[in-house]
Amino acid sequence: MISIDDFRKINLIVAEIRGAERVPKTDKLVRLTVDTGSDERTIVAGIAEHYDAESLVGRQIVLVENLQPVKLRGIESRGMLLAARDAESESVVLLSPDKRIPPGSPVS
Repeated sequence: MISIDDFRKINLIVAEIRGAERVPKTDKLVRLTVDTGSDERTIVAGIAEHYDAESLVGRQIVLVENLQPVKLRGIESRGMLLAARDAESESVVLLSPDKRIPPGSPVS
């Protein structure tokens, strides 16, 4: 269990995917360029088995904006997208707003 104060430290925002490409020599990783409303940044996500990179461009996602950057396959990832996994089928779906909203909008 975490406290509400710990939860409040997580900055969730809506971001828009501007570019997407498979990470070479990997089965699962996609490199995404996302618009956060205040900057454009790269994130790396393990969703290549569930989404074609080209189909992601233009989609809005929910992003953990203030996650400490990490290098994955030599690429600095500056955030994490949120997705849900179906326990039975192992399919993955991205979490996104039900209608378009400006990038950078807070999720609360």
